Amino acid sequence: MPANPKYLNPSFWPRFSKITAAILGGYFVSVSFHLALASWFSRPEVLITTAFTGFILWVVLMILAFLAKSGWKVWGIYILLTLFFSLLIYLGQNYNPTA
Repeated sequence: MPANPKYLNPSFWPRFSKITAAILGGYFVSVSFHLALASWFSRPEVLITTAFTGFILWVVLMILAFLAKSGWKVWGIYILLTLFFSLLIYLGQNYNPTA
């Protein structure tokens, strides 16, 4: 049974933005989130759990990117989250250098 045409994106750019937001944007958010945790908490424990929780978070972010109506909005949200977590990484390295 073929897919309903109203749910398909006919042009290239909406599909491209969703796919890249899902793969790259989700990865950037996942990695920056775990690095922010590692800059504030014990690094070895956080980096060990990143092997499992990082993949799970990345998959969840991929699914959310495909559920959204606009891939560009998802990109905007993922870039803002990545910048926020990068700020937390910066602050964690300056104010908590021994973690």
